[in-house]
Amino acid sequence: MPEFDYKTELSKVPHEPGVYRYFDLSGEVIYVGKAKDLKNRVSSYFTNSKGHDRKTLRLVSQIRKIEFTIVHTEFDALLLENQLIKRYQPKFNILLRDDKTYPFVCVTNEHFPRVLTTRRIDRKQGTFYGPFANLKPMYTVLDMFSQLFTIRTCNYNLAPENIEAGKYKVCLEYHIGNCKGPCEGKQDEGDYNSDIEQIHHILKGNLKPAQEYFKDRMVEAANDLAFEQAQKYKDKMDVLQRFQSKSTVVNPKIADADVFSIASDEVSAYINFMKVVNGTIVQAHTVEVKKKLDETDPDLLAMMIIEFREQYGSQAKEIITNIPLDVDLKAEVTVPQIGDKKKLLDMSLKNVLYFRRERQDRAAAEATANASKKDRVLIRLKQDLQLKTLPNRIECFDNSNIQGTNPVSAMVCFVGGKPANKEYRHFSIKTVIGPNDFASMYEVVTRRYTRVLTEDTGLPDLIVIDGGKGQLSAACDALKALDLYGKVPIIGIAKRLEEIYFPEDNLPLYIDKKSESLKLIQRIRDEAHRFAITYHRDKRSRNSLISELENVEGVGKKTAAKLLKHFKGVTKIREASLDEVAEVVGKDRAEKLKLYFDTIENA
Repeated sequence: MPEFDYKTELSKVPHEPGVYRYFDLSGEVIYVGKAKDLKNRVSSYFTNSKGHDRKTLRLVSQIRKIEFTIVHTEFDALLLENQLIKRYQPKFNILLRDDKTYPFVCVTNEHFPRVLTTRRIDRKQGTFYGPFANLKPMYTVLDMFSQLFTIRTCNYNLAPENIEAGKYKVCLEYHIGNCKGPCEGKQDEGDYNSDIEQIHHILKGNLKPAQEYFKDRMVEAANDLAFEQAQKYKDKMDVLQRFQSKSTVVNPKIADADVFSIASDEVSAYINFMKVVNGTIVQAHTVEVKKKLDETDPDLLAMMIIEFREQYGSQAKEIITNIPLDVDLKAEVTVPQIGDKKKLLDMSLKNVLYFRRERQDRAAAEATANASKKDRVLIRLKQDLQLKTLPNRIECFDNSNIQGTNPVSAMVCFVGGKPANKEYRHFSIKTVIGPNDFASMYEVVTRRYTRVLTEDTGLPDLIVIDGGKGQLSAACDALKALDLYGKVPIIGIAKRLEEIYFPEDNLPLYIDKKSESLKLIQRIRDEAHRFAITYHRDKRSRNSLISELENVEGVGKKTAAKLLKHFKGVTKIREASLDEVAEVVGKDRAEKLKLYFDTIENA
């Protein structure tokens, strides 16, 4: 596809209502939109980039071709947009269909029609009613049909010639009274179709014809002195009455109307639809629509009005909404402020707000569940230590001075309950002479958090001190000197009984030995101990090497350290040439070192 020249493309777009399509480099449709004025709308994408959000800018960056279709009216543009979005499913458009396919009730087009439930729509098969977002009302209606009518459930082809040929026999349904046996010609097709006609009325939400139908039959039976049959028709009227009483009757004066309400946030829009027939709500459906670009509520609602009215086969002359719409929807659009219509709108809005809150609560619960699965140990630790925040970053300190020599300290860091090795730190004790754990702890905690404050790298959520009350107290003194005491939670863990100490509290906390939170603290403490011991051994080894090199005349601690830093070990110093050693410490010392190693080897 050649390089995209948007100015040339825009010159072709007219000032007419219509639908535009954007294509990417691969020729795929990535966005479909409608407009009262195609020229103005399409131009706005390319001439007002500063006013676009990040998603729109990304869309514009991918456009390589523009196509458009001119239509007569904005309503025609809405319809065409709806069809094209369904056909192409562009990645920058909202999806107009739910994740799942809702069931429909189908009254088939055949001799002696059947009443079926299906999720696949084939208009040639029959007349479809729905969809039913809630299955309970659908099964309630079907159950009522079984009480009111005797509809066949078999899948026989009951064409007149097949019945006359005697191809079928009545089944158990006939013998138990659920079917009148049309397969053997025991029921007239006209009589059967009278029942089907009433089913159509009821599925459309109009109960009055069915009530009149049973009332007339009851009167006829009574006039013929068939009182038992008359009572059966009266029972059927009662079934209809009970069903109607369970329906939400708004006001018969409202007649037929479609009610829509919308509530949205930055991520989604939530839309409720209620279909009102003869003052009764016969269908209700609420959906969440994920926003792809910066769509406005009026645009989203107009799109969903087209979608819902098509899905539910609604041709109501009135549309009631909670926001004004500047588009011709081939129906009267009202935003009522008072009266029964306002009450109806409030009911719709209440449903959509409840649905939004439920979805948001569910999302929060799922996020919490995922976090609990991932960080359940941290959550438990937070509870056990009564912390205000989740201890995502934990830093632990340990001292090491085996036999009182070479005192060192170490700090390890765990993030999200896992070791963050790059954050580990060693400390060589500088201000303390001899083995003094308390003073050493004060020094390293002071050095650590002085640097954190200076570099502004962020304080931990929890500090753990390997030791009892003494070491913890020293660490607290260091935090007090830095004005951090009370700002960062700090605890000490004593090795003897694995008790947890808190500042200024003489009574330790004993966490259940099987608790995951205690095991995490132990793991962090053990890691700090390992890291400190390793550093201590390295330092002792290094010091012993330095001591050995100090046996050479003219080599002191600084020179020995310089040599070890360069050659990484005594063996490599021994194997190095005279010139290589001389480059580090000079020719005179190099000759003395070589003489020293030669003397040892020949001894």
